[in-house]
Amino acid sequence: MRHPGHKIYPYLFRELAIDRPNQVWCADITYLPMRQGFLYLVAIMDWYSRKVLSWRLSNTMHADFCVEALEEAHARHGRPEIFNTDQGSQFTGAEFTGC
Repeated sequence: MRHPGHKIYPYLFRELAIDRPNQVWCADITYLPMRQGFLYLVAIMDWYSRKVLSWRLSNTMHADFCVEALEEAHARHGRPEIFNTDQGSQFTGAEFTGC
């Protein structure tokens, strides 16, 4: 869910041809139902190659596991030209956008 105090970022590649690695990355979170509660999985992916660049699991929806995944992807693969996520609070907060 989007946090009302966080900045909304524009969608940058509506008409963009994605034709090389590290041009566009994306991230998303999904939940994995467990016997008691959920685990949350974040994945950072390269849109051109569809390669998972990094991922993390967490038992909370705090932004720290998303930041760790992004930092690992940066360390291993450099930085993309464009990074796309939904407007969820884990991705629009200062901790994540500061990366």
